[in-house]
Amino acid sequence: MTPPAILPDALVLLDYVGIAVFAVSGALLAAEKKQTLVTFIFFAVVTGVGGGTLRDLLIGAPVFWVGTNATLLICIGAALGVWTLSRKVIAERALLWFDAIGLAAYSTYGAAKALNYGVAPVPAFAMGVMTACVGGIIRDVLAGEPSILMRPELYVTAAALASGLFVILAVAGAPVTLAALVAGLMGFALRGAAIARGLSLPAYDR
Repeated sequence: MTPPAILPDALVLLDYVGIAVFAVSGALLAAEKKQTLVTFIFFAVVTGVGGGTLRDLLIGAPVFWVGTNATLLICIGAALGVWTLSRKVIAERALLWFDAIGLAAYSTYGAAKALNYGVAPVPAFAMGVMTACVGGIIRDVLAGEPSILMRPELYVTAAALASGLFVILAVAGAPVTLAALVAGLMGFALRGAAIARGLSLPAYDR
């Protein structure tokens, strides 16, 4: 396999943003459960790297956090920050908006990395959604919380929009950084509308 081209720095930054935001969300769930610092760190790491780890294993890439110190240090730092500040300092609604940023960033980056490794467009779209959502699913399952997959709110849908739009634009020949910016903003906008207006998908009622 020909080594893939290096992704632009802007996309790598998206990866770190996603990791940090989701690590904070994992630590906050540990705070809700009144767990120990060790559990804070564990939840932060699992949530921060879960989706990206599964993506890399499926696309045949080196698992992104194994060859660098930065990723785990970001997760540990997020856990220590939440532990130090206490959950009351971090407004729940503010976290929702940060989470929306992470969702858009991680889904866009996941799709970009998959395309970069020669994955076909439709599976690359799926890799973007998986990157953004799997860490949160693992977090919720471990904590005994309802999974994001079982909620009607526009969460996975926003990840799908960002990932799908990036793939479409990239395949159409748009500059990678521009495609990431447009796709990320649209995914964030949809998730933001869901937060602000309570938008959700219709549930099956037959």
